[in-house]
Amino acid sequence: LNETPAVISGGVGWYDVIDQNDEAADFRLEYRHDKGLLFLKPWGGIEATTDGSVWGGVGVLMDVTFFDSVVLTGSFAPGLWAKGNGKDLDSTVEFRSQLELGYQFDNKSRLSLGLSHTSNAGIGDHNPGVEVLSVYYHLPLNSLF
Repeated sequence: LNETPAVISGGVGWYDVIDQNDEAADFRLEYRHDKGLLFLKPWGGIEATTDGSVWGGVGVLMDVTFFDSVVLTGSFAPGLWAKGNGKDLDSTVEFRSQLELGYQFDNKSRLSLGLSHTSNAGIGDHNPGVEVLSVYYHLPLNSLF
């Protein structure tokens, strides 16, 4: 389960890919740790859209490696959100969950496709939520230093 190194991850995506009411480009920068408790590893990240929305959070993820090179990642994080000029998610506190499937190269870098859902889990008056389809590149920290 823990066969993936600590990485810096960059992503670009299609914000509001399901509803397509408030579409924007979505950009992400994340740090994903290689060590954790049992099978859960910490991660943190920031996300911004071309509409000026910003989300930042810290949470946990689980990597499962198949066939030495296919990595399935599930993640969850509570975070803080600012609306900007985009879709109104109706709360400053927003929770992001994501499922991601990627290919891990021999140097342990990865290219992956992720689908995330961000919502206030009912703590706001309304809970519209938003889905983002993202392409990620994960660069191992040990290749930088």
